[in-house]
Amino acid sequence: MAAGVRAGEDLVSDSPTTLGRGAYREFLHVREVLRRESVGGILLILGAALAMVTANLAPEFYLELRHLHLGGVIGPIDLNLSLAHWAADGLLAIFFFLVGLELKHEFVVGDLRDPKTALVPVVAAIGGVALPAAIYFAATYSNAEARVGWAIPAATDIAFALAVLAVIGSSLPAALRTFLLTLAVADDLIAITIIAVFYAHDVKPLFFIGGLAVVAVFGVLAYRGQAFFLRRPWVNWILLPLALIAWALIYSSGVHATVAGVLLGFAVPARPPRGSDFTRSLSDDLEHRLRPFSASIAVPVFAFFAAGVTISGWDGFVAAVASPIGIGVIAGLVLGKAVGISGATWLVTRLRHASLDPDLAWIDVIGLAILGGIGFTVSLLVSELSFGQGSAADNVGKVSVLTASLLAAGLAALVLGLRNRHYREVAAAEEADSDADGIPDKFDH
Repeated sequence: MAAGVRAGEDLVSDSPTTLGRGAYREFLHVREVLRRESVGGILLILGAALAMVTANLAPEFYLELRHLHLGGVIGPIDLNLSLAHWAADGLLAIFFFLVGLELKHEFVVGDLRDPKTALVPVVAAIGGVALPAAIYFAATYSNAEARVGWAIPAATDIAFALAVLAVIGSSLPAALRTFLLTLAVADDLIAITIIAVFYAHDVKPLFFIGGLAVVAVFGVLAYRGQAFFLRRPWVNWILLPLALIAWALIYSSGVHATVAGVLLGFAVPARPPRGSDFTRSLSDDLEHRLRPFSASIAVPVFAFFAAGVTISGWDGFVAAVASPIGIGVIAGLVLGKAVGISGATWLVTRLRHASLDPDLAWIDVIGLAILGGIGFTVSLLVSELSFGQGSAADNVGKVSVLTASLLAAGLAALVLGLRNRHYREVAAAEEADSDADGIPDKFDH
């Protein structure tokens, strides 16, 4: 289921600044998104915990539930899927639709619209994907069957990460909040591209072209009727049949169905209608309506069906994490993300002769980079796509993802927790508005 490392020119100084605060409007958007995601992250963790308990205390019940089939065949489209597949291909498409909306927002009105601003988070995301993948590839080099999981440690789970911040009570300053969100957005874009390119199978071009055509109709209707939909939000359901048809066609094409969610998200306008008195766009409206459902139902249900792996005692756990897959996933997420993200950020900063915002230090970047090692939702999905849902290798991959995510969460909590007092002081200063103009002094330039 997103950080702005602010690499643009500082508004006060002529020298470039890494991790600047950015615009106040974007700060408000980031704060709202992170607030909603943090609640979803806690539910995500609860869903995963329930899955582990059920899978190990009542394995037969759990497997029967996961493999229960619903749906049917509609012409050439086979939608007779297990509950686990409905969760991964159906519910998770809603999560990826919101990812598409957030990507569109960042590229149109957010921090990624300016190449100077986008440079650091994009490079940091690339470093945070490339190094974990390289570590995994090195760990599994001699095992061709294991090597196909190279993308498992590539993703960052923003919801889980925010849940960790909520638990430790960290009051991140504006620059770090924006860094975390924009980094995750860029990371999501790379992960989506990997899924679309490397995990398509038996592609049927006609179905895919048909799906793209329906997405185009969806986009035209969304743009042309944006003011109508905004005035009458209750008629947004008109768009739903088109979205379902696009999803079904792309699913049947052999390209993973979550790609349909992203494409549909990209097709929604991210700016308010021209010449109108609206201050929000259709993208804002749909995100406001769908994010609670995604955070409270779609993603936790996916976690319940994806995270339930049976562990055969301590010996079974040790065998899993000590296997080439286990070493590759854990080292990739915990070490690769930390070094890849912070190292890429440091390198771009040095090459641009830039400096960090004076309120921050490199330990803050390292702390958030470690937090990026929480790769829960998309990592679990990629494990299923790599090895086949429920296979022995898939179970090893998932145990390793869960282990790595917990390790990364613990290390990040330690590093960021040590800076909590400083973060609270910076956050308090960012709320000060001495001239009472509605914009805090730190943003009032």
